[in-house]
Amino acid sequence: MAEEFFVPKLGQTVEEVIMVGWLVEDGAKVSQGEAVMEVETDKAVFPVEANAKGYIHLGPYKAGDTIPVLTVVAIIGKQDDKFEVKGSAPAVEETESAPSVEVATAPVAESKSESPDRVFVSPRAKKLAAETSVDVSKVMPSGYDGIRVTERDVRDYLAQQPKASPVAQRMAADVGVDLREVAGSGPGGRIVKQDVARASQPIVAPVSQALPVADVIERIPLKGVRGIIAERMGASVHTTARVTLVMEVDATEFVAARERIKAKVSKDWGFAPGYNDLLAKVVAVALRQFPYMNARLAPDAIELMGHVNIGMAVDTERGLLVPVIKDADKKNLRQFGENFRRMVDGARSGRSLPDDLSGGTFTITNLGMYDIDAFTPVINLPEAAILGVGRIAPKAVPHGDQIVIRQMWTLSLVFDHRLVDGAPAARFLQMIKSLIEDPSMLMMYI
Repeated sequence: MAEEFFVPKLGQTVEEVIMVGWLVEDGAKVSQGEAVMEVETDKAVFPVEANAKGYIHLGPYKAGDTIPVLTVVAIIGKQDDKFEVKGSAPAVEETESAPSVEVATAPVAESKSESPDRVFVSPRAKKLAAETSVDVSKVMPSGYDGIRVTERDVRDYLAQQPKASPVAQRMAADVGVDLREVAGSGPGGRIVKQDVARASQPIVAPVSQALPVADVIERIPLKGVRGIIAERMGASVHTTARVTLVMEVDATEFVAARERIKAKVSKDWGFAPGYNDLLAKVVAVALRQFPYMNARLAPDAIELMGHVNIGMAVDTERGLLVPVIKDADKKNLRQFGENFRRMVDGARSGRSLPDDLSGGTFTITNLGMYDIDAFTPVINLPEAAILGVGRIAPKAVPHGDQIVIRQMWTLSLVFDHRLVDGAPAARFLQMIKSLIEDPSMLMMYI
């Protein structure tokens, strides 16, 4: 019997991929573990290996197609087999003896004619609902006299809804778009994230005339990383109540401390600690002191996060990526620096793991190396804030009763006013300033 070959789950947050291309011809003989196709997530390009040996028969998928994870895209079997399977990876068959999952706690209604207050969900139904982002409380149960949701109930519910990818469904919920009013451009009219992004844009009056074709020297498709950036930055700007605080910091002692640390440890560590490393440690300390900045907005609550996971924006040939250093507050400077450099190398080579670029609770973005003094970055949803970092530059400033040359640094904290008010955010930025201006306070954390 032929083995189904499907797009694997590439990290907890990846729901769909863009196909880069097949690495083998239709009907080719392949070995288990051999790379047979490449796919692109919003993070990187990944090879997908054959899960069996035999002759591979490709499905109707080509470069540029957006494909949900767990979709069967080929079969591997005998030479005369043909691809006929469509849909997702196979799951274990549901049996009536399998335990159900309770989704409510009120007593069962005594009368069968009334709507039950307690509903159970079978394992297969729960799995399908999770894969398709269905709220099972909205599904009409049919099993056990109307108190058990079965897989068929979930499928019937899905059949009544507009066809949309899981990412498009979540995005529509975030920006308040009714999927019933969105025209799908995916295969079979399926709604994909680009459709929701277009539907969420405000309607503007057309310009007098579009540019003639002759004036367009190149068209860059909004796909892959560039498409994700356009989608997420637009969603951030339209859904957050952004406020920016700008603060100038005297980094003279910070610069001197960095030079001392670099001279002392570079040979043993194999790298010279940079300003990004030190600043990230400063921010990690401040986030522990002010946990309301280490937060995200849920539909019905503000959630304070238990881990300090700092994202560090990195410029790559594929676009802006944000490697995330998990538990940054618990790492010493060397551990942070080694982790950061490994992730930057992965991001720039296009070989990051999806989970390396997800799970952030706060982001730092630095444009100082490009002689930028200050800027207003866009919040990396669903985080509460982002810190923009400009260049360190010598300036004549008052110091005591004299005018002296000091190394000044401009920081821009952009935060979502829905989660944090101005004064609490200012206190957070003020602590960052204090740690930079007196780095001796930071040494205990390094």
